[in-house]
Parts: sequence; structure tokens; C-alpha cells
Amino acid sequence: MNVLDLSRLRPRLPSPLEPVEDERFARRGLTLLLKREDLIHPDLPGNKWRKLALNLREAAGRPVLTFGGAYSNHLRATAAAGRLLGFPTVGVVRGDELAGRPLNPSLARCAADGMRLEFVDRATYRAKNDPATLAALLERAPAGAYVVPEGGSNALAVHGCVELGRELVGAADTVAVACGTGGTLAGLAAGLSPGQRALGVPVLKGGFLGREVRALQEAAFGGPRGEWSLDERFHCGGYARVSPALEAFAQNFEDRHGLAIERLYVAKMLYGLTALAEEGAFPAGTRLAAVITGAPEDGARDAGAPEDGPREAGAPEATSRGAKASEDRPRDTP
Repeated sequence: MNVLDLSRLRPRLPSPLEPVEDERFARRGLTLLLKREDLIHPDLPGNKWRKLALNLREAAGRPVLTFGGAYSNHLRATAAAGRLLGFPTVGVVRGDELAGRPLNPSLARCAADGMRLEFVDRATYRAKNDPATLAALLERAPAGAYVVPEGGSNALAVHGCVELGRELVGAADTVAVACGTGGTLAGLAAGLSPGQRALGVPVLKGGFLGREVRALQEAAFGGPRGEWSLDERFHCGGYARVSPALEAFAQNFEDRHGLAIERLYVAKMLYGLTALAEEGAFPAGTRLAAVITGAPEDGARDAGAPEDGPREAGAPEATSRGAKASEDRPRDTP
């Protein structure tokens, strides 16, 4: 088996931890720190690096088959890794109607990085974990392909995200992170030390994420690890929804701190953390670390392209500032 040397990508690890002055926190005696995961690597930023690294080592240079929607950050990161490290990639994309259309900028980037795109209908996509469906997909993939799940969240990804928690030991009391599939939160909480806690801010509604995090920790560690909780109030209407209040908050944060804020994940986490601070949820003296899991994609603020993520159970397909929901429907959940 080949050993894949990820160090030659020169990731910036540990990622920087930057204090910021913000009177909304300071006047309550709180310290705000930004964990700049977006600076780990230009093509595999943030939690994408954390979740992919151990999976790519396990794949050991074999072709990688994975899944995502039309604007999936995970697909882009996997395609970039294949280009940089020299292994074939296949992206199974939700929505067979996309096959006859020009590629959007996200999928065009995947294709330019050498990813073979396979568009499947939504029923097939929902059944992607069924052994027969997966076997059929693998038959069309290069021989020996290694499967990485949608969003990259599996036990190996959780172990990869443990390092994020370990980098914050002793540096913060509460660590906040935006949650889509729950893998980052599951690993982060496990890596923190006793007395620290992880706060997950789901970017979608549905109330199912807690059981997903518990299941991921069970798969990774055999049981629960660390102290973590979820605050479900800050999804701003659901997956890929950007409310006027959220947009105003994000623009204000950018003006205050000179940092471009990704809207669908990072902005919701910062919005929630700021609201909790103003509610008095944290005692004076608390050090709060906000995990910046990614930066805005070039053109995303104009195009409104949503990232890939789970879909709220029973929710209508979401749109984000002009993005077509039919082109990026997050996966159905029980």
C-alpha cells in the first residue's frame, strides 16, 4: 500500500488563533478569539482538511469516489486534493438534470481539477448508502476506488477533527463551530480537555443533528467524548437561507474586523455566538473561540451559491440569494 505524503501540501498547522477586539463581547468581560481554519490550505481549507486528511491516508493513492451537491465545498476540496497529490477522483452529484447543463463555477472547478462528475437522480442519491446502489456506482468508477461519504463525515473524519480540539486546549473555555453534518463538532469536543466545552450552531433546521453527532462519536470512539451542546436557534430560516438580519450582521462584522465572512456557515455561528454573549449566556472572564471553517468562495456573494449540506427533514428546497435550489438540494434526512 502506498503512503500518501500530505505534508508536501504544506498545510498551515496549527491554524492561527487570533484575538479580536469587539465591544459586544468586551463589555461583558468576554474574550473573543478566531480560530482561522480557513488559512490551513488555499484549496483544502478549514474542516475540509481536517476531515479529508485521514481518509486520504487510508485511500493511500487509490481513486476516491465521493458525493455532493452542485455547490459542494467537499467535492471541490476532494478534486483539488486529487490534482495536488495525483490520484483520480469521482464526484457523484445530486441531480441528473444537471448533466445537460453548463457546469456552474463550483463544478467547473472540480472538472478542471480532474474530477469525473457523475450526475444521478435524487432517488439514487438518497439511496447512495444502500449496498446495491453503491456497488453499481463503484462498477463505473476506477478499479479499487475508496469511498468517502457526503461531506466527508465518518469515523476517520471525526478523528481528524480531534486535532482541532487539541490545538485549543488551554486557549479557550468555549469553542463555537457551525454544524452541517456534525463531524467537526464530534471530533472537536473529543479533542478538548475537561472543563472546556464545544458549542455547535446548526445551519439547518430539523432537530436531528444531536443524534448524528452521537452516532459519529459512537463510530469513532465507541461512545460519547467531551462536553458539547447545540443551539438550534440561528439557522435563519433553514439550510442555505440568509436572512436580512444575518446579512446585516455579517457585513457589520466584516466592517469591524476586516475579515470576509462566509455566509451559510461561519456567519450563522458568529451571529449565534454574539447573540448568546448579549443574552448573558457566558460568565465574565470566559474565553470564546469561534472556528472560522472557511472563506467565501470567489463570487459566492454575488451568485449566492450554497454549499452542500444535509437537508432539513420535511423542509422545502432552500435558496440563497438567487441560487437555484434545484441545482443544490441538500440530502434528505430521516
